[in-house]
Amino acid sequence: MAKAKRVGVKIDMTPMVDVGFLLLTFFMLTTQFKPQEVAEVILPSSHSVFKLPDSDVMSVTVDKTGNVYLGFDAQPMREAIFGPAGKLKAGMQVELKDLGRLMREARIRNPKLRTVIKGDRESDYAVIQNVMEILQKENITRFNLVTDLER
Repeated sequence: MAKAKRVGVKIDMTPMVDVGFLLLTFFMLTTQFKPQEVAEVILPSSHSVFKLPDSDVMSVTVDKTGNVYLGFDAQPMREAIFGPAGKLKAGMQVELKDLGRLMREARIRNPKLRTVIKGDRESDYAVIQNVMEILQKENITRFNLVTDLER
């Protein structure tokens, strides 16, 4: 009695490749990319491991030359505060005299806004102090100072 020859099974991979490319396309089209930073800031280091909030964030950035930038994580908020020109930017350079008014307007629109300050490692402390005084005048007593984790 002769053994029957085994017939090999061939699996068509085309549908699986199609599904893979559909998923890849879906994720590429629905991903929200992180907006470009308004200024190059080298953060000071610390031991804190507190995580920054993910939403409802108002950020004040001070670069090493002392320029102050105000930014928001939500595009509708940026458009409401800065107008159509600020809609696509993560933040806009502002004068210290205008900072309080803009922050007040933003807090009226969204009372849940949390404030973070990103100060460059080499920036002048007086500018950071002025920003903190403006926060105090606007009755924003809770804010986070953003730092890099020390290694």
